Amino acid sequence: MSFKRSDINLGNWRTPPYARWAFQNVQEIVPSAIIKGASRTESATVPLGKLAALTVLDEAGSPSKLDDFLEASKADSLVIMQDGEFVAEWHAPTCDRMKPHLCFSVSKSVTGILAGILADKGILSPDDPIAKYIPESKGSAYGDATIRQVLDMEVALDFNEDYLDNTGGFDRYRRSTSWNPEDLKHPSTDLKTFLCTIPKRNEEHGLIHRYYSPNTDMIGAVLEAASGRRVSDLLSESIWIPMGAHSDAFITVDRVGSPRTAGGMSITPRDLARFGDIVRKKGMGLVSENWIADLWNGSRETWDRGDQVTLFLGGSYRSFWYETGRGEIAAIGIHGQWIWVDPANATTIILQSAQDVPVSRSLEFAAMGMFRDIIKALG
Repeated sequence: MSFKRSDINLGNWRTPPYARWAFQNVQEIVPSAIIKGASRTESATVPLGKLAALTVLDEAGSPSKLDDFLEASKADSLVIMQDGEFVAEWHAPTCDRMKPHLCFSVSKSVTGILAGILADKGILSPDDPIAKYIPESKGSAYGDATIRQVLDMEVALDFNEDYLDNTGGFDRYRRSTSWNPEDLKHPSTDLKTFLCTIPKRNEEHGLIHRYYSPNTDMIGAVLEAASGRRVSDLLSESIWIPMGAHSDAFITVDRVGSPRTAGGMSITPRDLARFGDIVRKKGMGLVSENWIADLWNGSRETWDRGDQVTLFLGGSYRSFWYETGRGEIAAIGIHGQWIWVDPANATTIILQSAQDVPVSRSLEFAAMGMFRDIIKALG
C-alpha cells in the first residue's frame, strides 16, 4: 500500500486510494456481524484462458482487451460460472480473492432472497403492512406501505439518494448506519429510528419505481422482527451454510446491532457466484421456484415511470433484483459490484470493483456489454 492503515478513517474509507484496501477489510472500519460459512478451502484460481484475448468495449466505446478493461476500470475480481462450475476468473494484484469484498447494494438482492425464504415459511407475507412488524413506522412514509411495495422500491419516500452528500439527509442516513463520522453538533440516531423519521411524498405508494436504499434497511428490520432472529444468523443458517459457502461473510451493523441490509455485506467473489447461482438454479431448494420465477414479474409500468428506466429499457424491478428486459437478471452495487445471471446460457458472472465514483452509467453499460461478450465467447 502507498499509505498507512492509520490514514484510513470513517471520513475517507470509500474514496481513492483507500477504497481498494477498505472494500476488502470493512470489518476493521465499521462494526460488523459474521455470516458463518462452511469453512472450506477454495480450489486454485481458474485462469481466463481464451477469454484473455477477448476484445470488449470500454466505457468510451473503444475496443479493449478484457484484462486491460478490468484493470482500467479498477476491477478487483471477475468470476465466471457456467453450468455450476467455475470456468474462468481474474483478480487484480491488489485483491485477495479469499477475503470478503464489500458488495454495496448487491446486499439488497441477497436480502430479497432471504425475504423469500421467510415468506415461503409463512413467517411473513409480502402483502403484510410494514407497521405490523415495525409499529414505530406509523407516521412515516412506511406507516401505510406494504412489504411488497418496499421490496419493489415503489414507496413514496421523500428522500434524496445522494451518495456524495456529507451534510444532508443521506449523510444523516449513513451516520445512523455507522458508515460516516459522527457530527457532534447534530448527533445521529440508530438506523431503525432514522428510517421511521423519513416522510412520505404527496402521492400514493405503488405508482413509481424510485431507488431508495433505506427501503432495504427497513426490510432488514422487518425480517428480524418477524423471525425474532438476527439477519446475520438467518443468512448463515438459511443460505450460506446450505449453499456451501466456503468462507464467512460479514454485514455491517449500527450502534445497536441493526444490520445494513441495503449495502453492508462483504462476500468473497466465489461465494457471491455460488449465491448468484441459486437464482440460475431456480432456488436450489433454499427458496421456492415461485419466488425466483417472480423476479421476472416486476411492473414494467412503474419501472417506465421511474428514475432508473434508462438503465434497462423494457426492464423491471422485483424483490430487490433487476430484470434486464432481455431475460437476464442482475444485482448491482455502487463502485462497480455485480451479479449477472443468464439462465438461457447457464451462466453466472460476478464483478467486484473499487471504482473511484459511486455511479458511472458509462461503466455500467460497459460492464453489461462485457458480460454479454463473455457469454457469447464461451458459447
